[in-house]
Amino acid sequence: MRKKIFKVSLWLIAILLVGAYFYLFLPVWGVPFNTQRHGKPPFTPAWALECWLWEDDVNTSEYVDELLAGYREYDIPVRTILLDSPWSLRYNDFEIDTLRYRNPDTWFNNLEDDGYRVVLWMTAMVNSFNKDARIKENTEWYQQVYDKGFLTAPSKPIKWWKGKGGFIDYSNADAMKWWHGLQQQVFDLGIDGWKLDGTATLVGQQWGHIPFFYRKTASGLMSTHNYMDRYYSYEYQYGLTQNKEFVTLSRAMNRGYHPEGFAPIDASPVNWVGDQEHKWVTDKMRNQNKDSNKDIALEGIQGFESAIENVLKSADFGYSIIGSDIGGFSRSTIPARLYIRWAQFSTFCGLFLNGGHGERRLWIRLTQDMEVIRKYAWFHTALVPYMYHYVVTAHEGGRRLQTTLSKGKDHYMFGDDFLIAPIYLDSKNRKVSLPKGKWRYFFEDNYLLEGSITFEKEFALEEFPVFVKEGAIIPLKVKRGYTNLGDGNSDGFITFLIFPDNQNTFKYYHTSISHETEISYLKKYNELKISFKGTRIPYTLRIHSVKKPNKVLRNGKLVSPMYWNYDVSHEKIIIKSHLENWSESHTVQF
Repeated sequence: MRKKIFKVSLWLIAILLVGAYFYLFLPVWGVPFNTQRHGKPPFTPAWALECWLWEDDVNTSEYVDELLAGYREYDIPVRTILLDSPWSLRYNDFEIDTLRYRNPDTWFNNLEDDGYRVVLWMTAMVNSFNKDARIKENTEWYQQVYDKGFLTAPSKPIKWWKGKGGFIDYSNADAMKWWHGLQQQVFDLGIDGWKLDGTATLVGQQWGHIPFFYRKTASGLMSTHNYMDRYYSYEYQYGLTQNKEFVTLSRAMNRGYHPEGFAPIDASPVNWVGDQEHKWVTDKMRNQNKDSNKDIALEGIQGFESAIENVLKSADFGYSIIGSDIGGFSRSTIPARLYIRWAQFSTFCGLFLNGGHGERRLWIRLTQDMEVIRKYAWFHTALVPYMYHYVVTAHEGGRRLQTTLSKGKDHYMFGDDFLIAPIYLDSKNRKVSLPKGKWRYFFEDNYLLEGSITFEKEFALEEFPVFVKEGAIIPLKVKRGYTNLGDGNSDGFITFLIFPDNQNTFKYYHTSISHETEISYLKKYNELKISFKGTRIPYTLRIHSVKKPNKVLRNGKLVSPMYWNYDVSHEKIIIKSHLENWSESHTVQF
Protein backbone atom coordinates (compact mmCIF):
# COMPACT_ATOMS: atom_id res chain seq x y z
CA MET A 1 0.00 0.00 0.00
CA ARG A 2 2.79 2.41 0.93
CA LYS A 3 4.60 1.59 -2.30
CA LYS A 4 1.42 2.33 -4.26
CA ILE A 5 0.93 5.68 -2.49
CA PHE A 6 4.59 6.48 -3.08
CA LYS A 7 4.27 5.72 -6.83
CA VAL A 8 1.10 7.80 -7.12
CA SER A 9 2.84 10.66 -5.30
CA LEU A 10 5.76 10.45 -7.69
CA TRP A 11 3.39 10.56 -10.66
CA LEU A 12 1.56 13.57 -9.22
CA ILE A 13 4.83 15.38 -8.63
CA ALA A 14 5.96 14.55 -12.18
CA ILE A 15 2.67 15.83 -13.63
CA LEU A 16 2.92 19.03 -11.59
CA LEU A 17 6.53 19.57 -12.70
CA VAL A 18 5.70 18.97 -16.37
CA GLY A 19 2.66 21.23 -16.07
CA ALA A 20 4.72 23.94 -14.42
CA TYR A 21 7.30 23.61 -17.20
CA PHE A 22 4.77 24.11 -20.00
CA TYR A 23 2.66 26.64 -18.11
CA LEU A 24 5.38 28.85 -16.58
CA PHE A 25 8.96 27.92 -17.44
CA LEU A 26 8.59 27.42 -21.22
CA PRO A 27 6.50 30.52 -22.07
CA VAL A 28 8.52 32.87 -19.86
CA TRP A 29 12.03 31.39 -19.82
CA GLY A 30 11.95 29.66 -23.19
CA VAL A 31 13.89 26.60 -24.29
CA PRO A 32 17.12 26.62 -22.26
CA PHE A 33 20.24 27.47 -24.25
CA ASN A 34 18.58 27.91 -27.61
CA THR A 35 20.87 29.27 -30.31
CA GLN A 36 19.20 32.68 -30.53
CA ARG A 37 19.22 33.49 -26.84
CA HIS A 38 22.78 32.30 -26.39
CA GLY A 39 24.21 32.91 -29.86
CA LYS A 40 26.85 35.27 -31.12
CA PRO A 41 26.18 39.02 -31.00
CA PRO A 42 25.69 40.66 -34.40
CA PHE A 43 27.99 43.32 -35.82
CA THR A 44 27.37 46.69 -34.22
CA PRO A 45 28.30 49.51 -36.63
CA ALA A 46 30.94 51.89 -35.33
CA TRP A 47 28.57 54.87 -35.31
CA ALA A 48 26.46 53.20 -32.61
CA LEU A 49 29.52 53.06 -30.32
CA GLU A 50 29.75 56.85 -30.28
CA CYS A 51 27.72 59.13 -27.99
CA TRP A 52 23.90 59.05 -27.98
CA LEU A 53 21.65 61.89 -26.78
CA TRP A 54 17.94 62.03 -25.95
CA GLU A 55 15.47 63.64 -23.59
CA ASP A 56 11.94 62.73 -22.54
CA ASP A 57 10.41 65.97 -21.28
CA VAL A 58 9.69 68.13 -24.35
CA ASN A 59 9.72 65.92 -27.53
CA THR A 60 9.75 68.52 -30.31
CA SER A 61 12.04 69.25 -33.25
CA GLU A 62 12.68 72.75 -31.89
CA TYR A 63 13.96 71.37 -28.62
CA VAL A 64 16.11 68.75 -30.36
CA ASP A 65 17.61 71.53 -32.48
CA GLU A 66 18.32 73.54 -29.32
CA LEU A 67 19.98 70.56 -27.66
CA LEU A 68 22.16 69.76 -30.66
CA ALA A 69 23.12 73.41 -31.19
CA GLY A 70 24.19 73.65 -27.54
CA TYR A 71 26.24 70.45 -27.71
CA ARG A 72 27.99 71.76 -30.83
CA GLU A 73 28.64 75.19 -29.29
CA TYR A 74 30.14 73.69 -26.15
CA ASP A 75 32.02 71.02 -28.09
CA ILE A 76 30.31 67.99 -26.56
CA PRO A 77 30.20 65.04 -28.98
CA VAL A 78 26.87 63.62 -30.19
CA ARG A 79 26.57 61.06 -32.97
CA THR A 80 23.07 59.66 -32.47
CA ILE A 81 19.87 61.48 -31.59
CA LEU A 82 17.17 59.24 -30.15
CA LEU A 83 13.54 60.38 -30.47
CA ASP A 84 11.50 58.76 -27.75
CA SER A 85 7.71 58.78 -27.55
CA PRO A 86 5.62 60.56 -28.55
CA TRP A 87 6.80 61.32 -32.07
CA SER A 88 3.96 59.66 -34.04
CA LEU A 89 0.29 60.58 -34.27
CA ARG A 90 -0.66 57.39 -32.39
CA TYR A 91 1.02 54.16 -31.27
CA ASN A 92 2.19 52.70 -33.66
CA ASP A 93 1.12 54.21 -36.98
CA PHE A 94 4.66 55.42 -37.88
CA GLU A 95 3.27 58.75 -39.07
CA ILE A 96 5.25 61.74 -37.87
CA ASP A 97 3.31 64.21 -35.72
CA THR A 98 4.09 67.38 -37.68
CA LEU A 99 3.00 69.63 -34.81
CA ARG A 100 5.85 68.18 -32.76
CA TYR A 101 8.36 67.56 -35.56
CA ARG A 102 7.75 70.17 -38.26
CA ASN A 103 8.62 69.60 -41.93
CA PRO A 104 9.96 66.10 -41.26
CA ASP A 105 11.33 65.55 -44.79
CA THR A 106 13.58 68.60 -44.50
CA TRP A 107 14.33 68.20 -40.80
CA PHE A 108 15.44 64.56 -40.98
CA ASN A 109 17.46 65.29 -44.11
CA ASN A 110 19.25 68.15 -42.35
CA LEU A 111 20.14 65.87 -39.43
CA GLU A 112 21.65 63.38 -41.85
CA ASP A 113 23.59 66.12 -43.69
CA ASP A 114 24.99 67.28 -40.34
CA GLY A 115 26.32 63.78 -39.67
CA TYR A 116 23.79 62.66 -37.09
CA ARG A 117 22.19 59.23 -36.89
CA VAL A 118 18.51 59.05 -35.91
CA VAL A 119 16.85 56.28 -33.89
CA LEU A 120 13.09 56.22 -33.23
CA TRP A 121 11.21 54.65 -30.32
CA MET A 122 8.60 51.99 -31.17
CA THR A 123 6.73 49.02 -29.70
CA ALA A 124 4.70 46.09 -31.05
CA MET A 125 1.40 47.75 -30.08
CA VAL A 126 -1.48 48.98 -32.24
CA ASN A 127 -3.41 51.30 -29.94
CA SER A 128 -7.06 52.11 -29.46
CA PHE A 129 -6.20 54.75 -26.83
CA ASN A 130 -2.99 56.78 -26.88
CA LYS A 131 -1.57 58.49 -23.83
CA ASP A 132 0.50 61.59 -24.76
CA ALA A 133 0.00 61.24 -28.54
CA ARG A 134 -2.02 63.77 -30.54
CA ILE A 135 -4.72 61.24 -31.49
CA LYS A 136 -6.11 60.00 -28.16
CA GLU A 137 -9.15 57.82 -28.86
CA ASN A 138 -8.87 55.70 -31.99
CA THR A 139 -11.03 52.62 -31.48
CA GLU A 140 -12.17 52.56 -35.11
CA TRP A 141 -8.61 52.28 -36.45
CA TYR A 142 -7.81 49.60 -33.90
CA GLN A 143 -10.94 47.59 -34.76
CA GLN A 144 -10.19 47.75 -38.49
CA VAL A 145 -6.72 46.35 -37.91
CA TYR A 146 -8.05 43.63 -35.62
CA ASP A 147 -10.82 42.66 -38.08
CA LYS A 148 -8.19 42.07 -40.75
CA GLY A 149 -6.58 39.48 -38.46
CA PHE A 150 -3.40 41.49 -38.01
CA LEU A 151 -3.46 41.41 -34.18
CA THR A 152 -3.21 38.58 -31.69
CA ALA A 153 -6.42 37.42 -30.03
CA PRO A 154 -8.50 38.17 -27.98
CA SER A 155 -9.90 41.42 -29.36
CA LYS A 156 -10.08 43.33 -26.07
CA PRO A 157 -7.22 45.88 -25.87
CA ILE A 158 -4.80 45.52 -22.96
CA LYS A 159 -3.55 48.33 -20.78
CA TRP A 160 0.11 49.31 -21.05
CA TRP A 161 2.02 52.44 -20.04
CA LYS A 162 1.17 54.35 -23.22
CA GLY A 163 -2.54 53.55 -23.32
CA LYS A 164 -4.48 50.52 -24.58
CA GLY A 165 -3.81 48.33 -27.59
CA GLY A 166 -3.18 44.96 -29.18
CA PHE A 167 -0.06 43.12 -30.32
CA ILE A 168 0.84 42.98 -34.01
CA ASP A 169 0.89 39.35 -35.17
CA TYR A 170 4.44 38.56 -36.29
CA SER A 171 3.34 35.14 -37.59
CA ASN A 172 0.87 36.66 -40.10
CA ALA A 173 2.47 37.48 -43.47
CA ASP A 174 -0.29 39.92 -44.43
CA ALA A 175 0.03 41.70 -41.08
CA MET A 176 3.78 42.06 -41.63
CA LYS A 177 3.26 43.47 -45.13
CA TRP A 178 0.85 46.06 -43.70
CA TRP A 179 3.18 46.82 -40.74
CA HIS A 180 6.22 47.29 -42.96
CA GLY A 181 4.18 49.50 -45.25
CA LEU A 182 3.50 51.81 -42.29
CA GLN A 183 7.16 51.74 -41.28
CA GLN A 184 8.23 52.75 -44.78
CA GLN A 185 7.05 56.29 -43.98
CA VAL A 186 10.01 56.74 -41.64
CA PHE A 187 12.43 54.42 -43.44
CA ASP A 188 12.07 56.84 -46.37
CA LEU A 189 13.26 59.61 -44.02
CA GLY A 190 16.53 57.71 -43.60
CA ILE A 191 16.25 56.53 -39.99
CA ASP A 192 19.08 54.39 -38.61
CA GLY A 193 17.42 52.32 -35.93
CA TRP A 194 14.58 51.49 -33.56
CA LYS A 195 14.50 51.74 -29.81
CA LEU A 196 12.40 48.64 -29.18
CA ASP A 197 10.61 49.19 -25.91
CA GLY A 198 9.54 46.18 -23.88
CA THR A 199 5.83 45.64 -24.58
CA ALA A 200 6.51 42.12 -25.88
CA THR A 201 6.97 41.02 -22.26
CA LEU A 202 3.26 41.73 -21.69
CA VAL A 203 2.05 39.06 -24.11
CA GLY A 204 -0.34 36.81 -22.22
CA GLN A 205 -3.86 36.75 -20.85
CA GLN A 206 -5.74 36.53 -17.58
CA TRP A 207 -8.16 33.69 -16.74
CA GLY A 208 -9.82 35.48 -13.87
CA HIS A 209 -6.89 36.13 -11.57
CA ILE A 210 -4.76 33.39 -13.13
CA PRO A 211 -2.13 34.50 -15.68
CA PHE A 212 -1.79 32.53 -18.93
CA PHE A 213 1.43 33.26 -20.82
CA TYR A 214 0.19 32.53 -24.33
CA ARG A 215 -1.79 34.36 -27.02
CA LYS A 216 -3.59 33.08 -30.07
CA THR A 217 -1.93 34.07 -33.36
CA ALA A 218 -2.23 33.08 -37.01
CA SER A 219 0.20 30.23 -36.34
CA GLY A 220 -1.59 29.03 -33.18
CA LEU A 221 -0.84 29.66 -29.52
CA MET A 222 2.33 31.71 -29.10
CA SER A 223 4.16 32.04 -25.79
CA THR A 224 5.43 35.28 -24.31
CA HIS A 225 8.98 34.12 -24.89
CA ASN A 226 8.35 33.15 -28.52
CA TYR A 227 6.69 36.51 -29.19
CA MET A 228 9.66 38.34 -27.67
CA ASP A 229 12.05 36.43 -29.95
CA ARG A 230 10.02 37.40 -33.02
CA TYR A 231 9.57 41.03 -32.01
CA TYR A 232 13.24 41.76 -31.47
CA SER A 233 14.55 39.56 -34.29
CA TYR A 234 12.05 40.51 -36.99
CA GLU A 235 12.35 44.25 -36.41
CA TYR A 236 16.15 44.07 -36.51
CA GLN A 237 16.30 41.87 -39.60
CA TYR A 238 13.77 43.94 -41.54
CA GLY A 239 15.60 47.14 -40.60
CA LEU A 240 18.76 45.71 -42.15
CA THR A 241 16.94 45.32 -45.47
CA GLN A 242 16.37 49.10 -45.44
CA ASN A 243 19.75 50.18 -44.10
CA LYS A 244 22.81 47.92 -43.92
CA GLU A 245 24.02 49.77 -40.79
CA PHE A 246 20.64 49.61 -39.07
CA VAL A 247 20.57 48.94 -35.33
CA THR A 248 18.00 48.15 -32.69
CA LEU A 249 18.36 49.41 -29.13
CA SER A 250 16.68 46.79 -26.97
CA ARG A 251 16.61 45.78 -23.34
CA ALA A 252 19.09 43.23 -22.17
CA MET A 253 18.69 41.49 -18.81
CA ASN A 254 17.13 43.64 -16.12
CA ARG A 255 14.01 41.83 -14.93
CA GLY A 256 13.95 38.67 -12.85
CA TYR A 257 10.89 37.22 -14.56
CA HIS A 258 12.70 37.10 -17.93
CA PRO A 259 15.95 35.53 -16.78
CA GLU A 260 17.18 34.86 -20.31
CA GLY A 261 16.99 38.55 -21.12
CA PHE A 262 14.56 40.52 -23.21
CA ALA A 263 16.12 40.36 -26.68
CA PRO A 264 17.85 37.36 -28.30
CA ILE A 265 21.60 37.93 -28.28
CA ASP A 266 21.96 37.36 -32.03
CA ALA A 267 19.44 40.20 -32.62
CA SER A 268 20.96 42.61 -30.08
CA PRO A 269 23.43 45.04 -31.68
CA VAL A 270 22.87 47.60 -28.87
CA ASN A 271 21.29 47.12 -25.43
CA TRP A 272 20.26 49.27 -22.48
CA VAL A 273 19.06 48.34 -18.99
CA GLY A 274 16.53 51.08 -18.08
CA ASP A 275 14.68 52.51 -16.30
CA GLN A 276 16.55 53.68 -13.21
CA GLU A 277 15.88 56.73 -11.06
CA HIS A 278 18.23 59.70 -10.58
CA LYS A 279 19.37 58.22 -7.26
CA TRP A 280 22.30 56.65 -5.48
CA VAL A 281 23.38 55.88 -1.92
CA THR A 282 24.59 58.96 -0.01
CA ASP A 283 26.47 59.50 3.25
CA LYS A 284 23.22 60.70 4.86
CA MET A 285 21.48 57.44 3.96
CA ARG A 286 24.38 55.38 5.30
CA ASN A 287 24.39 57.32 8.56
CA GLN A 288 20.66 56.77 9.00
CA ASN A 289 20.98 53.06 8.39
CA LYS A 290 21.62 51.30 11.70
CA ASP A 291 22.19 47.85 10.23
CA SER A 292 25.70 47.87 8.76
CA ASN A 293 25.08 44.57 6.96
CA LYS A 294 22.01 45.82 5.14
CA ASP A 295 22.42 46.56 1.44
CA ILE A 296 20.80 49.98 1.21
CA ALA A 297 20.90 50.17 -2.59
CA LEU A 298 19.06 46.93 -3.15
CA GLU A 299 16.38 47.80 -0.60
CA GLY A 300 14.35 49.67 -3.16
CA ILE A 301 16.75 52.22 -4.69
CA GLN A 302 16.56 51.45 -8.39
CA GLY A 303 19.29 53.91 -9.21
CA PHE A 304 22.94 53.95 -10.23
CA GLU A 305 24.00 50.78 -8.44
CA SER A 306 21.08 48.93 -9.98
CA ALA A 307 22.20 50.09 -13.46
CA ILE A 308 25.76 48.87 -12.87
CA GLU A 309 24.52 45.53 -11.60
CA ASN A 310 22.22 45.04 -14.60
CA VAL A 311 24.89 46.02 -17.13
CA LEU A 312 27.33 43.52 -15.63
CA LYS A 313 24.71 40.77 -15.41
CA SER A 314 23.89 41.37 -19.06
CA ALA A 315 27.58 41.12 -19.93
CA ASP A 316 27.87 37.84 -18.01
CA PHE A 317 24.94 36.49 -19.92
CA GLY A 318 26.54 37.23 -23.27
CA TYR A 319 25.27 40.60 -24.49
CA SER A 320 28.03 42.64 -26.07
CA ILE A 321 27.24 46.37 -26.38
CA ILE A 322 25.40 47.49 -23.24
CA GLY A 323 24.69 50.74 -21.40
CA SER A 324 22.18 52.66 -19.31
CA ASP A 325 20.55 56.09 -19.24
CA ILE A 326 23.31 58.35 -17.91
CA GLY A 327 22.09 60.00 -14.73
CA GLY A 328 19.05 57.73 -14.68
CA PHE A 329 15.74 57.86 -16.53
CA SER A 330 13.10 59.08 -14.08
CA ARG A 331 12.41 61.87 -11.60
CA SER A 332 13.26 65.52 -12.20
CA THR A 333 16.61 66.68 -10.83
CA ILE A 334 19.84 64.79 -11.51
CA PRO A 335 22.39 65.35 -8.69
CA ALA A 336 25.61 66.80 -10.10
CA ARG A 337 28.05 64.22 -8.74
CA LEU A 338 25.74 61.37 -9.76
CA TYR A 339 25.57 62.67 -13.35
CA ILE A 340 29.37 62.82 -13.51
CA ARG A 341 30.00 59.38 -12.02
CA TRP A 342 27.34 57.80 -14.24
CA ALA A 343 28.93 59.40 -17.34
CA GLN A 344 32.34 58.11 -16.26
CA PHE A 345 30.99 54.58 -15.86
CA SER A 346 29.26 54.81 -19.24
CA THR A 347 32.53 55.83 -20.88
CA PHE A 348 33.65 52.26 -20.24
CA CYS A 349 30.48 50.63 -21.55
CA GLY A 350 29.74 49.93 -25.19
CA LEU A 351 26.76 52.33 -25.12
CA PHE A 352 27.12 55.96 -23.97
CA LEU A 353 23.43 56.93 -23.66
CA ASN A 354 22.95 60.45 -22.27
CA GLY A 355 19.22 60.86 -21.83
CA GLY A 356 15.93 60.46 -20.04
CA HIS A 357 14.00 62.90 -17.86
CA GLY A 358 15.84 65.78 -16.24
CA GLU A 359 17.99 68.62 -17.58
CA ARG A 360 20.25 67.46 -20.42
CA ARG A 361 21.45 70.93 -21.49
CA LEU A 362 24.80 70.57 -19.77
CA TRP A 363 25.75 74.23 -20.32
CA ILE A 364 23.02 75.43 -17.96
CA ARG A 365 24.08 73.00 -15.23
CA LEU A 366 27.17 73.50 -13.07
CA THR A 367 30.29 74.26 -15.11
CA GLN A 368 32.08 71.27 -13.59
CA ASP A 369 29.25 68.97 -14.74
CA MET A 370 29.72 70.06 -18.31
CA GLU A 371 33.51 70.04 -18.33
CA VAL A 372 33.91 66.60 -16.78
CA ILE A 373 31.12 64.99 -18.82
CA ARG A 374 32.54 66.57 -22.01
CA LYS A 375 35.97 65.14 -21.23
CA TYR A 376 34.59 61.64 -20.74
CA ALA A 377 32.29 61.85 -23.76
CA TRP A 378 35.34 62.58 -25.92
CA PHE A 379 37.23 59.80 -24.14
CA HIS A 380 34.44 57.36 -25.03
CA THR A 381 34.51 58.62 -28.64
CA ALA A 382 38.27 58.08 -28.78
CA LEU A 383 37.80 54.50 -27.60
CA VAL A 384 35.62 53.51 -30.59
CA PRO A 385 38.42 51.62 -32.45
CA TYR A 386 39.24 49.73 -29.25
CA MET A 387 35.57 48.86 -28.63
CA TYR A 388 35.05 47.88 -32.28
CA HIS A 389 37.81 45.29 -31.94
CA TYR A 390 35.59 43.49 -29.41
CA VAL A 391 32.50 43.89 -31.61
CA VAL A 392 34.39 41.76 -34.15
CA THR A 393 35.79 39.23 -31.69
CA ALA A 394 32.41 38.81 -29.95
CA HIS A 395 30.69 38.23 -33.30
CA GLU A 396 33.27 35.56 -34.06
CA GLY A 397 32.54 33.82 -30.76
CA GLY A 398 35.49 35.24 -28.84
CA ARG A 399 36.08 37.92 -26.25
CA ARG A 400 33.25 40.37 -25.51
CA LEU A 401 33.76 43.96 -24.48
CA GLN A 402 32.90 43.62 -20.77
CA THR A 403 33.72 40.68 -18.50
CA THR A 404 33.14 40.72 -14.77
CA LEU A 405 35.81 39.85 -12.22
CA SER A 406 35.29 37.56 -9.26
CA LYS A 407 37.21 39.78 -6.86
CA GLY A 408 36.19 43.36 -6.08
CA LYS A 409 32.62 44.69 -5.97
CA ASP A 410 31.39 45.50 -9.50
CA HIS A 411 34.91 45.20 -10.91
CA TYR A 412 35.10 44.31 -14.59
CA MET A 413 37.47 44.18 -17.52
CA PHE A 414 36.79 46.52 -20.42
CA GLY A 415 38.37 44.58 -23.23
CA ASP A 416 41.62 42.86 -22.33
CA ASP A 417 43.45 45.93 -21.12
CA PHE A 418 41.30 48.09 -18.81
CA LEU A 419 40.10 47.23 -15.30
CA ILE A 420 37.16 49.37 -14.16
CA ALA A 421 35.94 49.68 -10.56
CA PRO A 422 33.01 52.12 -10.87
CA ILE A 423 32.27 54.50 -8.02
CA TYR A 424 28.70 53.53 -7.21
CA LEU A 425 28.24 55.56 -3.98
CA ASP A 426 28.29 59.30 -3.34
CA SER A 427 31.86 59.10 -2.08
CA LYS A 428 35.34 59.86 -3.45
CA ASN A 429 36.80 56.78 -1.79
CA ARG A 430 36.79 53.42 -3.56
CA LYS A 431 38.21 50.06 -2.58
CA VAL A 432 40.03 48.52 -5.56
CA SER A 433 41.25 44.95 -6.03
CA LEU A 434 43.85 44.44 -8.75
CA PRO A 435 44.31 40.89 -10.12
CA LYS A 436 47.65 39.26 -10.67
CA GLY A 437 49.89 41.14 -13.10
CA LYS A 438 51.24 44.66 -13.53
CA TRP A 439 48.93 47.68 -13.72
CA ARG A 440 48.96 51.46 -14.03
CA TYR A 441 46.37 53.93 -12.80
CA PHE A 442 45.31 55.43 -16.11
CA PHE A 443 45.10 59.07 -15.00
CA GLU A 444 48.54 58.98 -13.40
CA ASP A 445 50.29 56.25 -15.33
CA ASN A 446 53.88 57.08 -14.29
CA TYR A 447 53.73 54.48 -11.51
CA LEU A 448 53.64 50.72 -11.95
CA LEU A 449 51.44 48.73 -9.55
CA GLU A 450 51.89 45.05 -8.80
CA GLY A 451 48.66 43.06 -8.88
CA SER A 452 47.11 40.72 -6.31
CA ILE A 453 46.49 43.66 -3.98
CA THR A 454 43.48 45.46 -2.52
CA PHE A 455 43.68 49.10 -1.52
CA GLU A 456 41.48 52.14 -0.95
CA LYS A 457 42.06 55.33 -2.89
CA GLU A 458 40.42 58.74 -3.11
CA PHE A 459 39.40 59.70 -6.64
CA ALA A 460 38.84 63.37 -7.43
CA LEU A 461 35.58 64.10 -9.25
CA GLU A 462 37.34 64.50 -12.60
CA GLU A 463 39.04 61.09 -12.20
CA PHE A 464 37.73 57.53 -12.10
CA PRO A 465 39.04 54.08 -11.06
CA VAL A 466 40.48 53.00 -14.44
CA PHE A 467 43.57 50.81 -14.50
CA VAL A 468 45.44 49.76 -17.62
CA LYS A 469 47.35 46.51 -17.94
CA GLU A 470 51.09 46.73 -18.56
CA GLY A 471 51.75 45.43 -22.06
CA ALA A 472 48.58 46.92 -23.57
CA ILE A 473 48.14 48.16 -27.14
CA ILE A 474 45.10 50.45 -27.31
CA PRO A 475 43.88 51.97 -30.61
CA LEU A 476 42.21 55.36 -30.26
CA LYS A 477 40.55 57.89 -32.56
CA VAL A 478 41.54 61.13 -30.85
CA LYS A 479 39.96 64.39 -32.05
CA ARG A 480 40.34 66.71 -29.07
CA GLY A 481 42.82 67.44 -26.29
CA TYR A 482 40.50 67.12 -23.29
CA THR A 483 41.82 63.65 -22.42
CA ASN A 484 45.60 64.32 -22.80
CA LEU A 485 45.71 61.54 -25.40
CA GLY A 486 46.45 63.93 -28.24
CA ASP A 487 44.81 67.06 -29.64
CA GLY A 488 43.03 68.40 -32.71
CA ASN A 489 46.07 67.49 -34.84
CA SER A 490 45.49 63.83 -33.93
CA ASP A 491 42.32 63.78 -36.04
CA GLY A 492 42.79 61.71 -39.18
CA PHE A 493 45.28 59.38 -37.49
CA ILE A 494 44.73 56.24 -35.43
CA THR A 495 46.56 56.72 -32.16
CA PHE A 496 48.09 53.57 -30.68
CA LEU A 497 48.69 53.91 -26.96
CA ILE A 498 51.34 51.36 -25.98
CA PHE A 499 52.59 50.27 -22.55
CA PRO A 500 55.43 47.92 -23.61
CA ASP A 501 56.09 44.73 -21.65
CA ASN A 502 58.02 41.98 -23.45
CA GLN A 503 55.79 41.47 -26.51
CA ASN A 504 52.19 41.81 -27.67
CA THR A 505 50.01 41.90 -30.81
CA PHE A 506 46.73 43.67 -31.50
CA LYS A 507 44.44 43.60 -34.55
CA TYR A 508 42.96 46.94 -35.50
CA TYR A 509 39.74 46.34 -37.44
CA HIS A 510 38.81 49.17 -39.79
CA THR A 511 35.38 50.48 -38.91
CA SER A 512 34.44 51.64 -42.41
CA ILE A 513 35.76 48.78 -44.57
CA SER A 514 36.45 45.08 -44.07
CA HIS A 515 40.19 45.47 -43.61
CA GLU A 516 42.53 44.98 -40.71
CA THR A 517 45.95 46.16 -39.60
CA GLU A 518 48.04 44.19 -37.15
CA ILE A 519 50.41 45.97 -34.81
CA SER A 520 52.94 44.12 -32.67
CA TYR A 521 55.97 44.96 -30.58
CA LEU A 522 58.99 43.17 -29.16
CA LYS A 523 60.92 44.65 -26.25
CA LYS A 524 64.40 43.41 -25.34
CA TYR A 525 67.37 44.96 -23.63
CA ASN A 526 67.60 48.61 -24.70
CA GLU A 527 65.47 48.26 -27.82
CA LEU A 528 61.78 48.29 -28.68
CA LYS A 529 60.67 47.22 -32.16
CA ILE A 530 57.13 47.99 -33.33
CA SER A 531 55.84 46.36 -36.54
CA PHE A 532 52.77 46.75 -38.76
CA LYS A 533 51.14 44.30 -41.18
CA GLY A 534 48.02 44.60 -43.31
CA THR A 535 46.15 47.63 -44.63
CA ARG A 536 48.08 50.88 -44.49
CA ILE A 537 46.73 53.58 -42.18
CA PRO A 538 47.99 56.94 -40.94
CA TYR A 539 48.91 56.43 -37.31
CA THR A 540 50.44 58.03 -34.24
CA LEU A 541 52.36 56.00 -31.67
CA ARG A 542 52.19 57.12 -28.03
CA ILE A 543 54.64 54.79 -26.29
CA HIS A 544 54.99 54.90 -22.53
CA SER A 545 58.65 55.21 -21.55
CA VAL A 546 60.40 56.58 -18.49
CA LYS A 547 63.47 57.23 -20.67
CA LYS A 548 63.95 59.46 -23.68
CA PRO A 549 65.22 57.44 -26.66
CA ASN A 550 68.72 57.89 -28.03
CA LYS A 551 67.51 57.31 -31.57
CA VAL A 552 64.55 56.08 -33.61
CA LEU A 553 64.73 54.02 -36.80
CA ARG A 554 61.99 53.79 -39.44
CA ASN A 555 62.11 50.67 -41.61
CA GLY A 556 65.69 50.22 -40.41
CA LYS A 557 66.83 53.75 -41.28
CA LEU A 558 67.69 56.47 -38.80
CA VAL A 559 64.97 59.10 -38.34
CA SER A 560 65.76 62.74 -37.62
CA PRO A 561 64.61 63.88 -34.13
CA MET A 562 62.36 66.40 -35.87
CA TYR A 563 60.04 63.48 -36.86
CA TRP A 564 59.49 62.26 -33.31
CA ASN A 565 59.43 63.79 -29.86
CA TYR A 566 59.44 62.84 -26.20
CA ASP A 567 56.71 64.26 -23.94
CA VAL A 568 58.53 64.52 -20.61
CA SER A 569 55.50 65.36 -18.45
CA HIS A 570 53.49 62.34 -19.66
CA GLU A 571 56.52 60.08 -20.30
CA LYS A 572 55.45 59.30 -23.86
CA ILE A 573 57.43 58.80 -27.05
CA ILE A 574 55.35 60.21 -29.91
CA ILE A 575 55.91 59.10 -33.51
CA LYS A 576 53.66 59.99 -36.45
CA SER A 577 53.41 58.16 -39.76
CA HIS A 578 51.43 59.46 -42.76
CA LEU A 579 50.25 57.30 -45.64
CA GLU A 580 52.82 58.90 -47.92
CA ASN A 581 55.64 57.84 -45.59
CA TRP A 582 54.06 54.59 -44.39
CA SER A 583 56.34 52.77 -42.00
CA GLU A 584 56.12 49.03 -41.52
CA SER A 585 58.38 49.19 -38.49
CA HIS A 586 59.85 51.55 -35.95
CA THR A 587 62.78 50.67 -33.73
CA VAL A 588 63.33 52.73 -30.59
CA GLN A 589 66.78 52.49 -29.02
CA PHE A 590 67.68 53.72 -25.55
